[in-house]
Amino acid sequence: MMADRKEKLLVGPRLRRLRQTLGLMQLQMAEDIGVSTSYINLIERNQRPISAKVLIKLAEIYDFEMSEFSNADDSRTVTELYEILRDPLFSDQSIGKNEAEDMVNFSPEIAQAFLKLYTKYRDLSLRAFSDANPLVDREKVELLEESARSVEAVREFIHNNRNYFPSLDEAAEKLSDELRLDTREPYTAMVRRLSERHSLTVRILSVDVMDDKLRYFDRHLSSIHLSELLPQSSRQFQLAFELGILEFGDLIGALIRESSIKDSDAVDLARTSLANYFAAALLLPYSRFLKEAERTKYDVELLSHRFGTSYEQTAHRLTTLQKSNARGIPFFFIRIDNAGNVSKRFSSGRFHFSKFGGACPLWNIQECFETPGRILTQIIQMPDDTTYFSIARTASRGYGTFRYPAQKLAIGLGCDIAYAPRLIYGSEYNLEDLKPTPIGVNCYLCERQNCRSRAFAPLNKKLTFDEHARGVSIYRFEERDIPPENASGKKA
Repeated sequence: MMADRKEKLLVGPRLRRLRQTLGLMQLQMAEDIGVSTSYINLIERNQRPISAKVLIKLAEIYDFEMSEFSNADDSRTVTELYEILRDPLFSDQSIGKNEAEDMVNFSPEIAQAFLKLYTKYRDLSLRAFSDANPLVDREKVELLEESARSVEAVREFIHNNRNYFPSLDEAAEKLSDELRLDTREPYTAMVRRLSERHSLTVRILSVDVMDDKLRYFDRHLSSIHLSELLPQSSRQFQLAFELGILEFGDLIGALIRESSIKDSDAVDLARTSLANYFAAALLLPYSRFLKEAERTKYDVELLSHRFGTSYEQTAHRLTTLQKSNARGIPFFFIRIDNAGNVSKRFSSGRFHFSKFGGACPLWNIQECFETPGRILTQIIQMPDDTTYFSIARTASRGYGTFRYPAQKLAIGLGCDIAYAPRLIYGSEYNLEDLKPTPIGVNCYLCERQNCRSRAFAPLNKKLTFDEHARGVSIYRFEERDIPPENASGKKA
C-alpha cells in the first residue's frame, strides 16, 4: 500500500477540487482541520505532501473515501503518458518519465486531455491509412476501430470503478443467502430458482444441437440451453449470469447509465461484463469468499475446490475484493494465450499494463504452457523498482473435443511484494533477502540493456551498432533519450 511504501502523497489538484466542491476558502478548511492556511496552500500547489494525520482528519470532517486521494490512478496515468511519449511521433523530443510525473502531479486534467487527444490522433491516423491503402478493406478497418473503442471504453469504466461494484455485490450476496448456496449444491439451487421464479427449464444439449453455442436462451420454449461441453463450474456460472440479467437487469442498466458509456456496442459489452461480475459475486459471495481467502492464505486452487468454481473464475474474483471496510489483497490479473496475446487484464493495485503490445518474455507467465496445470511463482521488478509477487498457471476452457481441443490460456495473478507474507505461495521465499527478476512492460517500452529476450528495439532510443562485436541482444542503444535532433543531423 502507498503508506506502507512510505511514498510521498502529493494530492494538490484533488484537495483543491474537494475544497472548491465544498465551497470553502483555504482559511476555512485550515480552521476545520487545525492547520495553517499556508500549509493548505503548499499542499494544493504540490509543494508539500499530505500527512496521514491530515488525510484522516479530512476524511472524518468532510466524509469521503481516503482511497479517492490514492496515487494509484496517477501512477496509471503516468505509465500511459510515458508510453505514449515513446511513440516515434515524439522522437525529436527529450521527455523523461520525471517530466511525465510532474505533468500528472501538477495538472492531472491536462494529462488526461492529452491522453484523449492522442487516442483521437491514433483513430484518425488509422482511418487515413485505410483510405490511402487500396489493399485494405476500409469497412473492416472501421469496424475494427469501432469494436476496439467499445472494448477500451468498458475497460476504462471497470478501471474507474476499481473493478468493484458494491450494489451488485450486495444484491448477489443477498440472493446467495436466499438460495442457501453455502449449504446447497449451487447448480441445483439455481435450476430450481429459474423454474419457480421465472418458469424456465434448463436443458443440457449435445454439441450437435448447440453447434458453436455454449449457452442459448430460447424464449419461445422458455428454456435455457447449455452445451454438454461445459464443465460443471461453467454451467453454474452461466446460470448465475442468467439470474443476474433476469433479476437485476435494471440495476445493471442503472450502473451503465451513470457511466460515460453511450455507444450501443459498448453498452451491450458493459451489460455482459456486469452480468459476469454478478455471476462471480453470486457463486463467490463477498463476505464468505474473503473470509475463506484469508483463512487459506489465498490458495487459489483450494478456493476453487471449496466454491466449485474454475481457477480463472476464482482468480478473477480475487481482484474485486475492494470494499472499504473489508478489503482483500489488491491483486492484478492478466490472461494471455500461447502467442502472447493479452485477452483480459484487471488491476486493483498499481501494476503497469501496456495498452499496446504483449507481456515481457522474462515474466514466467510465458512458461506456464510448458508445465500445464502447475503453479509458478516469481518475484518481479519493474524498471521503476516497484516489486511484485506473481502467481501464474495455465487454465483450460474445458470445452474441447478430439477434433477441436480446448483452448489453453495462462492466468497471471499478482500483488505488491508487501503482501507476500499473507500468501501461501510466499512461504518458499526469503522475503528479507529479495532477488527479483527485472522485467519490463513490453519490449517496445523497456529500456533495459543487454536483455537476452528482447524482441524489439525500445521506442525513442537511438540505436548503436558495432560490426566487430555481437552482444547477447542485437539491439544496443544509447542510455539517454533521443535528443531533439534527427538522424540526418538537422535540428527538429
